Amino acid sequence: MADELLLMGEIVAAHGLKGLVKVRSFTQVPEDIVAYGALHDQLGRTVVLSLSGPTKGGLLVALPGITNRNDAEALKGTQLFVARGELPKLCDKNEEYYHADLIGLSANLPDGEFFGHVRAIHNFGAGDLLEIQPNGSNETIILPFDREKVLEVDLDNSHLVIANLADENDNE
Repeated sequence: MADELLLMGEIVAAHGLKGLVKVRSFTQVPEDIVAYGALHDQLGRTVVLSLSGPTKGGLLVALPGITNRNDAEALKGTQLFVARGELPKLCDKNEEYYHADLIGLSANLPDGEFFGHVRAIHNFGAGDLLEIQPNGSNETIILPFDREKVLEVDLDNSHLVIANLADENDNE
C-alpha cells in the first residue's frame, strides 16, 4: 500500500505565453499540492511544481524546463501522483482516513448484509459523495458522505455501513 500512487492533481490548461500551466488540485487545501515535493506523472516521470498563484478553478504553476505555451499545452491532461507513503499521518480524530482508503470498500447495510462496493468519491462543491455500485448491478448510486447516510467506516475490516436505502423511500 505504501507504493500505491494517489492522484493529487491534474494539469488542465496552459496559461499565458511563458509556460505556466493551470493545475486542478485534489488536496483539501489546493495550494498544499506543492507541499508534497516532487510528484510523478502517469508515465512515472518526476514533476516538480512551483506555485505562481491561484486562478479560477485551480492554481497557476511553473514547471522546470517549460518556458513557452506550446510546451505547456503539450502537458494538458497530465495527472500528478504521490506515493501513498509520502502522505502525512492523520492525527485528527475527525480525519481517520484519506478518500483513497475508502475506494473499494464493501458497503454493508446496518444488519450486516452486503450491499455493494465504493467505486469513487466525488465532490462537486457541496460536500463529499460516495459512488456505490450495488451487488449484481452495472449501475451506481450516489450517497452523501455524512453521518446520516454513512453510519460507520471500518478500515480494519474493509467495509463501511450505510443507512438502509429503503428507509429513505418510505419517507417520500
